[in-house]
Amino acid sequence: MPDFTPVLQPTEPDESLLDRLAFIERITLVAAVVYFALNLAGRLFVLLGFEFPADRHLMIAGAAMAALASALSLQLSGPRFSRRAHRLAVLLAAAVTLVCAVITCEYAFHLLPGRLGSGAAASMHFGAAAAFALLGAALVLIRAEKRVAVIAADSLTFLLVLLVLVLVSGRVIAALGIFGPTTAPSAPCATLLGLVILTAVAFLRRAENGVYSILLGRGIGSNIARGLSPVLFLLPYVREFMRARFFSIHRMPPHYTTAILASIAVMLSFALLLFLAWRINHMEVEIHELSLRDALTDLYNIRGFQLLAEQALRMARRAHLPFSVLYIDLDDLKRVNDTYGHQAGSALLVETGKILKASFRETDVVGRIGGDEFVVAGQFSESGLSLATQRIDEGMARHNAEANSPYKLSLSIGSVSTDPSAQQNLDELLGIADHAMYEEKRRKKLPVDR
Repeated sequence: MPDFTPVLQPTEPDESLLDRLAFIERITLVAAVVYFALNLAGRLFVLLGFEFPADRHLMIAGAAMAALASALSLQLSGPRFSRRAHRLAVLLAAAVTLVCAVITCEYAFHLLPGRLGSGAAASMHFGAAAAFALLGAALVLIRAEKRVAVIAADSLTFLLVLLVLVLVSGRVIAALGIFGPTTAPSAPCATLLGLVILTAVAFLRRAENGVYSILLGRGIGSNIARGLSPVLFLLPYVREFMRARFFSIHRMPPHYTTAILASIAVMLSFALLLFLAWRINHMEVEIHELSLRDALTDLYNIRGFQLLAEQALRMARRAHLPFSVLYIDLDDLKRVNDTYGHQAGSALLVETGKILKASFRETDVVGRIGGDEFVVAGQFSESGLSLATQRIDEGMARHNAEANSPYKLSLSIGSVSTDPSAQQNLDELLGIADHAMYEEKRRKKLPVDR
């Protein structure tokens, strides 16, 4: 049965991947809302004088409120919600942006007076405030469709990811003590965890229709980007960690330390280049195969057959070997389609392809060049031709004996074999085999016409 499914472009997102990410996003957002609400409730309990377990590990009240508002904004901006919910999502995101931008400016420029300024600065870490301001601005444009707004949303998301990476990696490096003890203040772990969750969800949301959609596509570039992204994220941190360790132990001259690290970076980059080239070549082979194959029978299509059969004919003449061509027609396919449906006709075509594959060698070129027409070309003589025809007849008989169907599989075969000194081209050989096939079909009908 013909396949009328439209061909999807490589840049279009992979629907199965989108479905999995949407499920993960929903679960993550629900968990985030609960987590932030518990942190905010814990802070309120502490302010009211009640005991709250692990209150030292809670988010600061300002950070908890910003995180909760951002999570609700992400939740309400989803496609399942109404326009009113989307407007509420934008208002929540705008409020987060405004408040956190004020806190960031107070840290940088001390614009607010006295207690108000000190209270604003104490409500959130400077880096966390800047990150929440960027997050809120990105969420305001999360559903943007106009080109300028899309570019702005993608740019804000990029800056947000950069800032969160700086904050998280800085906290991890300080905790590991690579450069010794530090007195510089860091954002609390609970706040960083909230930022990581919200940034990841916002990034995935933007990846559905922005520049980051390349990561969710079904093309070669998308597959390579998904595979290499984790490696490219980790390599710089590994390199800097090794550099810090080498310089801290003082057992190697600095110029050798630099040389070792540079050499490792060169070879890792070279390994990535080799992997990238290998992956692209592998996918190009797959695409080339798909462009030369018939989708229903997995035999070569007319383009693939002509390309490979011409090559086989040239090699046969160069090696002084005989060359043969078979032209095969599936009898009564139209009657089977009209009587039993196109699915039955497709099943006959598939079975014919299987019989032909089993009857010839892997080096022979087997193709389907029309609705019910098959061709075979290979470097074999008339005796090999007879043997192959016998195998086809045995395959048909075996199928008809085993198949429980009201119609029989019947093939009309015409063939031609040429010696190395002959100068016929492939089209001429196909014409001779085609004529012989029609003669065979006519002979089959003669007893019926009498």
